[in-house]
Amino acid sequence: MPSLHCAVECRPFVFCLGTGKGMGLRILWPRTGRDHSVEEEEVGDAATCEFARGFDQVSDEQWRNCDAIVGVAPPSEYLDRLDKCRIVVKTAVGFDEVDLDGYGSRGIPVCNTPDYGTREVADHAIALMMTLVKSIAFHDEALRKEPVANWRPALNPYGRRLSACTFGVVGLGRIGTTAIRRAQAFDMDCVFYDPYQPNGVELALNLRRARSLEELMGQCDVVSIHTPLNDETRGLIGREALAAAKKGIIVINTARGPIIDIDALHDALKDDTVLAAGLDVLPDEPANMNAPLVAAWHRGEEWIKNRVIITPHSAFFTPESVRDIRAFSTRTALRYLQGGRLENCVNGEYLVNAR
Repeated sequence: MPSLHCAVECRPFVFCLGTGKGMGLRILWPRTGRDHSVEEEEVGDAATCEFARGFDQVSDEQWRNCDAIVGVAPPSEYLDRLDKCRIVVKTAVGFDEVDLDGYGSRGIPVCNTPDYGTREVADHAIALMMTLVKSIAFHDEALRKEPVANWRPALNPYGRRLSACTFGVVGLGRIGTTAIRRAQAFDMDCVFYDPYQPNGVELALNLRRARSLEELMGQCDVVSIHTPLNDETRGLIGREALAAAKKGIIVINTARGPIIDIDALHDALKDDTVLAAGLDVLPDEPANMNAPLVAAWHRGEEWIKNRVIITPHSAFFTPESVRDIRAFSTRTALRYLQGGRLENCVNGEYLVNAR
């Protein structure tokens, strides 16, 4: 294991680690926790690791002389300090808040870490679906109130035989593919909409393909959202898409909150176009209690009770996935610094004269 050293210019809570042949390279984690064991193990002697507990705890010298940044991408006001930085690796899948153009114009590739929680998020999407279609939350709450009087085995207000249902995915990337494979295991009829997938992918995966979002929404009993958030997908599941939906559809979102117009979803639940929704993500996080859907859910209004399940953007989390994201992001930085291998770059269209 690398030994602990104090850097000359470190401020409080900034730690530098690393020994041996890699001391010429410096990797900075500007906002991290107390445990650095995973990062140290991945780096070994290949570089010096520098850890800070916040952007304001990083010295000017460290900003100017780091070769890579891993973790939360520094905001735009820090960009002009990155004199030597050759790569930024974000320890997350999403990158909608990152100044991709700003980094790219300075020759700094920005990479995400898309493969750390694929199974966890897909599992969560299926778990939300199962909780709703088997009325698990409904029965749990009812039995807690009246364990004897509410012992009603034959009551399942949202019950579906899964093998008689159509499961649709919007966005057939890593997570969408993993989720739809799980749905196939329940013998569900599976269909996807993704205009960016090449022709024939449906044959390779034994799926049906919808050629428009409206076509998908009109046939699904359950639709699960798995697209990135960008200008094209913001508000994608809005009034138009919901108006085209099969009556009684269940909507699952484990991607990004703003992909769904939450006010339109509220109205579609209210008029029973949407039977239920499982949301791990919201447009505002933590939840905006003034949003009509969130307010009605929080108050337990009769019309929405047990029809909406909200979890706190926790789909990705297991101890294994957290270790993976730390390890995978570190490897991405090292591979580029040591051999020029660029993986998972998300600002290629803006990248000018990569460092």
